Amino acid sequence: MANTKSAKKAVRKILRRTEVNKARRSRMRTFVRKVEEAIRKGDRAAAAEALKAAEPVLMRSAQKGIIHKNAAARKISRLSSRVRALGE
Repeated sequence: MANTKSAKKAVRKILRRTEVNKARRSRMRTFVRKVEEAIRKGDRAAAAEALKAAEPVLMRSAQKGIIHKNAAARKISRLSSRVRALGE
């Protein structure tokens, strides 16, 4: 348990940041899930639209440190290639 005043404040700050990060991570996963569901249904237009909405959310998550920027780029790349494959 934190003993000093500064350590107690640090614990409070960490708890607040954890809540924010959880919300951001959940939002990111929701957007990715929408793209995957559209891909699963085979609806290319809906998948492309969902990907267009998910891209900035993923990159913002990377900027905020929720995920690594290369992980965000990899997710976008893999999703976009799956969306492109729907048209063939």
